[in-house]
Amino acid sequence: MALRVREKIKKDVDELVQKTGKRPGLAVIIVGEDPASQVYVRNKAKGCEEVGFHSEVYRLPEAAQMEELLALVHKLNEDENIHGILCQLPLPKHLDETEVILAIDPNKDVDAFHPVNTGKIMIGNYSFLPCTPAGVMELIASTGVEIAGKECVVVGRSNIVGKPQAMLLLQKNGTVTICHSKTKNLAETTKRADILVVAVGRANFITGDMIKEGAIVIDVGINRNEEGKLVGDVHFDSAEKVASYITPVPGGVGPMTITMLLKNTLTAAQQQIK
Repeated sequence: MALRVREKIKKDVDELVQKTGKRPGLAVIIVGEDPASQVYVRNKAKGCEEVGFHSEVYRLPEAAQMEELLALVHKLNEDENIHGILCQLPLPKHLDETEVILAIDPNKDVDAFHPVNTGKIMIGNYSFLPCTPAGVMELIASTGVEIAGKECVVVGRSNIVGKPQAMLLLQKNGTVTICHSKTKNLAETTKRADILVVAVGRANFITGDMIKEGAIVIDVGINRNEEGKLVGDVHFDSAEKVASYITPVPGGVGPMTITMLLKNTLTAAQQQIK
């Protein structure tokens, strides 16, 4: 699926270049040496190259101060060749993530974390969607199953995945329940779900006996188990026996997330290049 969407993006990029002579540009800022973040940034740069984007990566040292980071964001806000800006999270503890998100021009906020963009998602009038929930919606759409009228359960309430995911399912007329660490009798709720999206960051948290027969199960989690193997939030082997569709980890939601980032950057470029 990710490959199919990327092929379409590449085609649209070629058309944009032919018409305007300009190429979508994405700037990624990374502060410090977090190993997972380094992998994500490499994958994003590779994705940009694949679809024909111009991309720039700015690497700041772990000890970088707020002034330096904000000055870079403001410089990129003004740069006409950059249409999307992404600051890789998490940032080192001494830096204020909220302040950085607020500093990014909402028109270039291809992560869709700025309050302007999250507000637009709330009312259903948006240009960009947060990349992971957007990828999840594409995956659900690919099953051919109609969301309208279905029981949809989202496990997790983060600003990045859980909350926007619930909004998008609601906009497609799903009946949505959000579960979290304080939810009582979690299994009772998850077992009602026709569509179950799990994003809690706990390895193998949801097991097959917590899933309704024939449900669509989307696993957003990425964790390392005791053996150091990458696993999701859903216990795949037991869940696979009851689900009608299920995403693997790795190789499920991950590739779609980066693909949606590319799609957002293309949209931003199309809006900004006149």
